[in-house]
Amino acid sequence: LQKHLAPGGRIVIAIENRLGLKYFAGCKEDHLGSWFSGIEGYEGTDVARTFSRDALIKIMKNCGVDEYHFYYPYPDYKFMSVMHSDLYYPRPGEFRDNVFNFDRDRLVLFNEKHAYDSLIEDRNYPNFANSFEVIIGPGFPVIYTKFSNDRAPEFQIRTDIAADPLGRLQVHKYPLTLHAREHIRSIRDAYLTLVDRYRGGDLSINDCTVDDRTGSATFSFVNGVPLSTLMDRCISSGEIEKFAQLFKEYIRRISYREDYPAADYDLVFSNIIVNGPIWTVIDYEWTYGKKIPTREIAFRALYSYLEEDAKRRAIHIEKFYDYLGLTKENIATLLKEEQDFQKYVTGARKSLVEIHQLIGKDRAVPKEITDGTTFGTQKGRIQIYQDFGEGFSEENSYFPKEQYNGRGQVKLNLSLKEGTKAIRLDPAFSSCIVTLSRIVWNGEKTEEDGAPFTIKPNGAWLSDESIVFDTEDPNIEIRLNTEKIGPLSGNVISILMMMSLLPQEIAANLVRYQMEGEEEGAGEKDREETALEKGDPVPTTVSDKKAGKKGKKGSVKELLLDDALQELSSFSASIQEEKKSLAGGASEGPSVAESDKEGRKSGMEGDRSSASIGVESSGSEADEDEEDYDYDEEDFDEEEFHVKKWPWPFHRKR
Repeated sequence: LQKHLAPGGRIVIAIENRLGLKYFAGCKEDHLGSWFSGIEGYEGTDVARTFSRDALIKIMKNCGVDEYHFYYPYPDYKFMSVMHSDLYYPRPGEFRDNVFNFDRDRLVLFNEKHAYDSLIEDRNYPNFANSFEVIIGPGFPVIYTKFSNDRAPEFQIRTDIAADPLGRLQVHKYPLTLHAREHIRSIRDAYLTLVDRYRGGDLSINDCTVDDRTGSATFSFVNGVPLSTLMDRCISSGEIEKFAQLFKEYIRRISYREDYPAADYDLVFSNIIVNGPIWTVIDYEWTYGKKIPTREIAFRALYSYLEEDAKRRAIHIEKFYDYLGLTKENIATLLKEEQDFQKYVTGARKSLVEIHQLIGKDRAVPKEITDGTTFGTQKGRIQIYQDFGEGFSEENSYFPKEQYNGRGQVKLNLSLKEGTKAIRLDPAFSSCIVTLSRIVWNGEKTEEDGAPFTIKPNGAWLSDESIVFDTEDPNIEIRLNTEKIGPLSGNVISILMMMSLLPQEIAANLVRYQMEGEEEGAGEKDREETALEKGDPVPTTVSDKKAGKKGKKGSVKELLLDDALQELSSFSASIQEEKKSLAGGASEGPSVAESDKEGRKSGMEGDRSSASIGVESSGSEADEDEEDYDYDEEDFDEEEFHVKKWPWPFHRKR
């Protein structure tokens, strides 16, 4: 290394961290494309290697390098948007964009944001940063930098924190394009305007000067804690009332002289630094020379706050909307305005999040095994996932209290939280057959064409109600039509369903029979119609040929159904024999035979409490004792539940 270094010069090294947090969380090693190979120290045959922070320091010292400086690009050095240093650590809650796997598929083993927060609080972040930028030689005065370059050209800027010659920290904003110089100059005007508005109030505005030569703006570095961090602490400690007090104080301070013809549209909680009784606005680049109602600014602050972390939904946002006097129509309008504002800021450019959605690789979330359970006992359990716009993840999932009774039946009441885009119902951890007997939306039975949602299972439809899954990860995605639903919570989906576990081989045969039956049946129909049009004799069909071989007449689907029923009959008989031999032992889940026999019994007894998405019931364990569910005649009708022999007639409307 030394021979490449000129006197007073620098060498810049950008490299992955062998112990980067993303590799623990499920990203593959960049060079080898394998999981955990770097964490495990590589094998002797591995050619490409990366290094930990301590290993790099050891290499530099062995080379006689004594002057070096570490910087930490985030998310990594390939797609860096922010870079910290040993003199300026990140703050808790700062790292939110952790799924930019553009090169390979990845697992999502835990929530990286929360893991980062823990590492940052313990001041252990440098050892687990995803990448390093190492400067060999003299350091730079810059200790932090952030690039806002996913915007329209006229808004692209860079923000630095640097030490002046006296060691005092200052914040600098630089234009990244010539078009952005005017945007930087406007920040000085915003500063003077906001100082005038809040003069005599309890909201301080951080000072700003502009250098016309460089086009940069300079601000004082404000010590304190972001308001968003104080609010997070309230949520973590369960002090929601204290959170509400902070929010009301926020409203009081920002609403001062509300009729003044200027307002900061971006008064989000993270842009306010709290130091004792002093609240200081540190970023006000989106200030407009017009009146903006306080409740609109506060709504945007709440919306941005919740979008950054699903855990923050514990505040129950509806009561804060009520406090602001916002109706459902108001919120819909404000959400549209927020979308328009984002388009205005980004212009024709796409954010890194949008780029990842278009070309990024897949993310897989392994199934969770909760404490006190085993793989076997998990097979017959229901798990609910929620998507708040970031995809399905284990952290936004739970096992509802309502689980199947001894007959494989269950009723779920799923209350939708604000911001829910979709829910995913995993009916089991095994191949199975599921019947969705009734789906009720806000107390009204839904029709397929008018439903405010669409249903997409990863199995094969056997009828209008029944689905067979030949995978150990069956799921039914219910994607909501937000235009019909609106932004407010309070919507409830009630699902009455039945599930029976199946051996994977039988489930796979049912799926195959269904697909083959549809394709073959369609071909026969086409040939018959062609013959009739020409006046030719109708040809012997495949169904006729198969019936002749078996000594009976019937359609392909009927014959295939007979085959499937024979397999199921054998399976049911084996289950009965096994139950006799076990003498009352616990089973993994309801069998086909049990469902067929027991499902006809009238009456269901038990708990009617609802499963609530993202609220108190999240993560609750099912009762160990078998529950019977008590549905009255209005809730349950045996004929409507279609308790018949499995499987259902081979008809798929969808």
